[in-house]
Formats: sequence, structure tokens, C-alpha cells
Amino acid sequence: MLSYEQIFENNRHWVEEKKATNESFFEKLAQGQDPDFLYIGCSDSRVTAEELMGVQPGEVFVHRNIANIVGNNDLSSMSVIHYAVDFLHVKHIVVCGHYYCTGVKAAMQPQDLGILNPWLRNIRDVYRFHKDELNDIYDEEEKYMRLVELNVEEQCLNVIKTAAVQKMYLQKGYPIVHGWVFDVRTGKLIDLHIDFEKRLKEIQEIYNLGTSTAKPCPEEE
Repeated sequence: MLSYEQIFENNRHWVEEKKATNESFFEKLAQGQDPDFLYIGCSDSRVTAEELMGVQPGEVFVHRNIANIVGNNDLSSMSVIHYAVDFLHVKHIVVCGHYYCTGVKAAMQPQDLGILNPWLRNIRDVYRFHKDELNDIYDEEEKYMRLVELNVEEQCLNVIKTAAVQKMYLQKGYPIVHGWVFDVRTGKLIDLHIDFEKRLKEIQEIYNLGTSTAKPCPEEE
């Protein structure tokens, strides 16, 4: 087990290593951030964004929660997306799930999980949307893995539905939304190849927040 005191010892070694290769590393870090990526991932302790992406501090803006959910009524994730898009001007937004996600697995179980129920309902809704495909998979582990992928795809759609993403994309041509899965068995990232432009066009009939197409009220005409 990692002791509490060891954390600070590790930190001292980390500072020494950074300064040994770049004496001004922390001075530059203190000047601000300019990341190209927003990473939305799971809180699972095995899945750390910077390590699996091989990036340095300041290169990726990170938001993590149980099962990488992007809920439309979740003020935390909505605020992160707004800040990343409108203030940091990120070029890419990644939703990254992972195989053997305990949050996804919990959502597949018919049990009352108390305060987790409303949160896991987001994943159960994903199952409901895709139940025909999932119910045709008889191997439970394979079904579980497929639900992880489908959850990522649905959360990508939730990102695309936001006004911040739609408006910025129409103005600047970015950010682009991507869906990834991290395979904890191999350490590899899997790109689900979300066709961002196609998905955006598919939802615009209902979720179009990037342009004003509403007709004026009668008293405004």
C-alpha cells in the first residue's frame, strides 16, 4: 500500500527530475495553460489521462467522473466543456471509456445502488437505446465491453449537443469530438472513429443550437 508520506516524497523526486531536465519548467507552467485537448474520462484509479496519452502538465484539460458521463443536467461537466471551448479554445474533445469499467458493470446489475441510481441511469438509458444489439450478445463479458463502447459513443453525442461545441465549430471549424476506449488489459488506446461531422448533421434537426432558426413571436413581426 502507498503510504501518505510517500506521496510527498514522490513529489519531491518529481520536482527534482523536472528541474534537472528543464530548470524553468515550473516558471513556464505558472504562466498559464494552452491545451489543445479536453479529455473526459472515468474516475477509475487505473486510467490516468496524462500517462496513457503520454503528455505533459499543461497539454490536456481533464474532467473525470464515474463512467465518463456527460449529463445534460450535470453542471460540472457542462461547465468544463464551456470553459474548455470558449476560454481555452481546445481543438479536440475526447470522451474516453475503458474496458472493465465498474460503473458500467454496476449499471448492468438489477440492484438498488442508492445515491448512485440517478447517475447510473445514464448508462442504463444507453442500454435501453441499444438493447436489441446488446441482447443478441450472449457472452456477458463481450456484452459488457460493447456497452462500454456504446456508452462512449452516446456521451460523445451529448458533447456534440452542447451549444458551446456547435457554435465554436461553426465559427472556427473546431473542436472535433472523438471517442476512445482504453484497454486496461493491454494499455492500448482504441479510437472508435466517431464521424463528428456526420453525427453533428444527424442531430441538428432537433439539437441545433449553433444557429438561430426560430421564428419570431407574433408580437415581434
